[in-house]
Amino acid sequence: MPDRLMLLPAHNFERIRLIRIPDDYSERDALRRVTALIAEAQEEAEEWRWEEIAATLEDHGFTTVEFTPGPELD
Repeated sequence: MPDRLMLLPAHNFERIRLIRIPDDYSERDALRRVTALIAEAQEEAEEWRWEEIAATLEDHGFTTVEFTPGPELD
């Protein structure tokens, strides 16, 4: 089965992240779960960092994916 990925967009281009969706989540459930996990992490820490959110996501089976950003299309 091919990897299913989710792009976590950000206004700041350097903060865009890519994660791999575990096989046991539908795309809809993954979106809901990731949204809830990010909100939880941001509520717990006033000055949150990506590493904290990534750790929370990884605790629930999501994994971060390294990527190289390409040129802008617009």
